[in-house]
Amino acid sequence: MGKLDGKITIVTGATSGIGRRTVELFVAEGARVVATGRRAELGRSLEEALGKDRCVFVQADATQEDDVKKVLDTCLSKWGRLDCLFNNAGGPAPVGGIETVPVDGFDAAMATLVRSVMLGMKHAAPIMMKQGSGSIINNGSVAARRAGYSTSMIYSAAKAAVVHLTVCVSMQLGEKGVRVNSISPGGIATGIFAKALGLPADKADGYAEAVKASMAKNQPIPRAGLTDDIAHAAVFLASDDSTFINGHDLVVDGGLVGGRLWTPHQEGVKAMRQAFGVDEV
Repeated sequence: MGKLDGKITIVTGATSGIGRRTVELFVAEGARVVATGRRAELGRSLEEALGKDRCVFVQADATQEDDVKKVLDTCLSKWGRLDCLFNNAGGPAPVGGIETVPVDGFDAAMATLVRSVMLGMKHAAPIMMKQGSGSIINNGSVAARRAGYSTSMIYSAAKAAVVHLTVCVSMQLGEKGVRVNSISPGGIATGIFAKALGLPADKADGYAEAVKASMAKNQPIPRAGLTDDIAHAAVFLASDDSTFINGHDLVVDGGLVGGRLWTPHQEGVKAMRQAFGVDEV
């Protein structure tokens, strides 16, 4: 018996990375999924791999309201309800100092990262409120909590908006039996880092493996984060195991934002002792 048996779900940004892995795990746990994204070839390959009885791909741009409506309509016409929406679609944002940010780049990033989440919630909410149940999951980031955890300050600001919007909406929808939470990943080995540095999406995904080694020492848990780590968190929030969790930002980062790393800190203390001529305790 799967944790999501009988659940009808939607996952945006499902053609690669966290979204694709989440779709795969949702199906493995018994869910039926409408997977969305802009890259049709990758979406169709996911649909074929999982079977059209379990996964239906809808090519859609999560920043466009008509496309979002199309996704919800497809879900309802095929399966008649909606139990979970994972607003996962995202992308990079302009890098550099505030004095260099292009207005069109700022607007595009806010649309991709924030407007898409708002639109998903806007059109899922009436369905779930009518049902009296449902789980909305929004993809946040540790960059929403701390400055300097993204290559882009605009990305950080956008993700902070997502996390707070999640809490605001949870206070409304919770009264109707609908839960709204976010997941804030730490350093997850996907193509988003290469995309942020300017590589096109079709090439960036191939660099996911390459970043693992460089990310392994960023947090107390000595490995890079994996798409599985976020997908399993999404399964938990989509399942009935989390029915009393609402308005929460679930940080999945191996301890990255917990504070200073223990060993480097102790090495610094040791160096100071030596500089002051103080014996080890």
